[in-house]
Amino acid sequence: MKTVPFLENKVPIEASELIVREDGSIYHLQLRPEHIARKIIVVGDPNRVKIISDRFDKVEYKISGREFQTHTGYINGERLSVLSTGIGVDNIDIVLNELDAVVNIDLETKIQKKEHTELEIIRLGTSGSLQEDIPTGSYIVSDYAIGFDGMMNFYKKLYDDDEKELLDAFHQQIDYPAELPLPYIVKASDKLVKLLAPGNITGITATANGFYGPQGRKLRIEMLFPEQNKALGKFLFKGNRIANFEMETSALYGLSALLGHKAVTVCAIIANRYRKEFTKRPDLVISDLIDQTLERLTS
Repeated sequence: MKTVPFLENKVPIEASELIVREDGSIYHLQLRPEHIARKIIVVGDPNRVKIISDRFDKVEYKISGREFQTHTGYINGERLSVLSTGIGVDNIDIVLNELDAVVNIDLETKIQKKEHTELEIIRLGTSGSLQEDIPTGSYIVSDYAIGFDGMMNFYKKLYDDDEKELLDAFHQQIDYPAELPLPYIVKASDKLVKLLAPGNITGITATANGFYGPQGRKLRIEMLFPEQNKALGKFLFKGNRIANFEMETSALYGLSALLGHKAVTVCAIIANRYRKEFTKRPDLVISDLIDQTLERLTS
């Protein structure tokens, strides 16, 4: 997905559209420019922020607001931030827009800065595999995300040719119900995929806007598309499969691309949806993923 051309804007953004607190920080994240590094790890669980920052050599800032926890510090001489997003694409919409505003809009004048600052955003998440041969305990680097959440349909999108081709293939292979949100495709940052993919699995990640029905989990309510997961598991595009289901990556990739940032997701597979399995020690799987990612980001 292509970055939207930025127009020079010397008119302040209205107070109701860009909310800044009395201390000069952005409304939800409660961050100012000095609080964040240019490399940011995002996680869903606020408790995971401390787990990661405990590995830092030095912590400069600890900012807390609602489910959004941010710790910034240094590890191996590299400045990093880790930020919790909470669950879902709706929170990603808040996080990405506000992170971008912190670095690319003057929060005092509310005017877009002349020089664009690019962020590198790495999501570390947990996920369920849709493929029989992808075991629990493995890691998936999402080279593409397919969004079933509808979030990016509210924004003007500029697809790359390969994204268009993949989306066309999806509609050709899967009879997706018209009642559901219109799917969209976004590619990850090639640079970050190349950095984090070695030794891990790459594939297309499906993003849902819920944990139960939208991911095909049936408890007491019938599903509109009961064969969804089987259909997704059979999808194939130039050797690339839909590898896993989660709840944030499509919006992360889409907003990052439109705003001129780089993004990638690496998920620890703690469930295999095909075989109906769940790992016994997800904490160990996640801990090893954190160590691997920090080493690659700071070496």
